[in-house]
Amino acid sequence: MTDAVSLPMYAVNPPDVSALWQALRDLLKDEGVVLNHEDLFWPQDLLRHWQQPQLLLSQTCGFPLMTQLDTVQPVGCFHYTAPGCEGVGYRSFLVVRQQDMGSTLADFRQRVVVCNSEDSQSGFNALRKMVAPLSSGGCFFRETRFSGSHRLSLQALQEGEADIAAIDCVTFALLKRHQPQALAQLKVIGETPLTPGLPLITGAATSPETLAGLRRALKRLVTEPAYQAVCRAALIRGFSKVSRRQYTMIL
Repeated sequence: MTDAVSLPMYAVNPPDVSALWQALRDLLKDEGVVLNHEDLFWPQDLLRHWQQPQLLLSQTCGFPLMTQLDTVQPVGCFHYTAPGCEGVGYRSFLVVRQQDMGSTLADFRQRVVVCNSEDSQSGFNALRKMVAPLSSGGCFFRETRFSGSHRLSLQALQEGEADIAAIDCVTFALLKRHQPQALAQLKVIGETPLTPGLPLITGAATSPETLAGLRRALKRLVTEPAYQAVCRAALIRGFSKVSRRQYTMIL
């Protein structure tokens, strides 16, 4: 779908995401941004969706931004209130079972790691950076598995199918609020370095005028009192313009 808007990355509680979109939709119209689709889009193929030149607005991950999405335009980045976030930065928590005796990453040498996907900064690339200096002969974990989502990675830990996972701190906070059973019998033993958070993007065909309108609407969303409740529900407290250059550290 072209000219679509999606907010797929932190949809732990979809009603909160829908409410956020309703507020943003009104602001976009007020800023003169033309909306060809009133409804929020929930894409099945995220990469294909993000690569559409006519994409109006979505949220992606910093790793695919730098490795697979060379034509999209960064719009900005939300600031989140979740523990582990600082400004536009975020990190992942290293999560294991409570009963496991391991208390540091080094204790999980030759164990099984589960990642959400191979193009994830929070679940894969950030952890890969941490294990690199610990690896021997290019190998640290005995096996790497891919679950398809942070939620499924946590489930794999609970069911004993894997031993450790890196979980996005915003996702962790949202699960703690809305699905606490997803964190049952698990503990945090560490965290990854701070990196720029999940960028909001627009397509290559978006005009400078529309890009400016997107940024004005997003700034109003996080600053005007009328929208504080919907932002608070989504753990959002700010917005900053970001550039692709800020994400080069991910590489």
